[in-house]
Amino acid sequence: MVVLEIAVLFSCKTKQYDKSIIIANSTLNSTLNSNIKKAVVLENKKVVNDTTFVNLKEYSNDFVYDMKYATEDNFLKAKVYDCAECFLRLKTAKALIKANSKFMKLGYKIKLYDCYRPLDIQKRMWAIVSNPSYVANPSKGSIHNRGGAVDISLVDNNGKELDMGTPFDFFGPEASHDYNLFSKEILENRALFKRIMTNSKFESFDSEWWHYNLKNAKLDPLSNFKWRCE
Repeated sequence: MVVLEIAVLFSCKTKQYDKSIIIANSTLNSTLNSNIKKAVVLENKKVVNDTTFVNLKEYSNDFVYDMKYATEDNFLKAKVYDCAECFLRLKTAKALIKANSKFMKLGYKIKLYDCYRPLDIQKRMWAIVSNPSYVANPSKGSIHNRGGAVDISLVDNNGKELDMGTPFDFFGPEASHDYNLFSKEILENRALFKRIMTNSKFESFDSEWWHYNLKNAKLDPLSNFKWRCE
């Protein structure tokens, strides 16, 4: 009888102990689930400010990249970026994505040559070519240094660039929007390009058909924000 009572007591205690573990685990799981849900809600509520610098490729896969200054294939004949990335302020990226969607409906895509340019890169470029006709003086900076400018062109569905009359970074009167001694095809390409960009909150730059500034981007401060190269 004594042995039986001890066995019953042990059995009851074991069951009670197991039950308490189950209750504790249930409470812990409930708390963890609640905290996870709160974290998800907070994450979803995070809003990236329109002036925050973002990597364009994280917002769209519909662009073609040929980041010239991350190579030696440019008028400087020097690589001035450590790696090829296109960062812009979020508001610029959103406007560019909308413009690109308009081009895509017509069978084209935007090809990017240059985007945001840290002020230190502007200084590096100025040290190579100290001529304000070609490079903005870093003491004043440019819209590129504010994250509101892009150097771009268009490609068709086969990746072939549309003929714009001159290459990117061609410094001569032929690069101007006002130059009209081109074929009908080239003039139509430029007109289409400019029309869609200016209807998408961008402003053209008179002497460079490839350069567009987001409207009012000049009001943003110069920046030396730098991205990491993997």
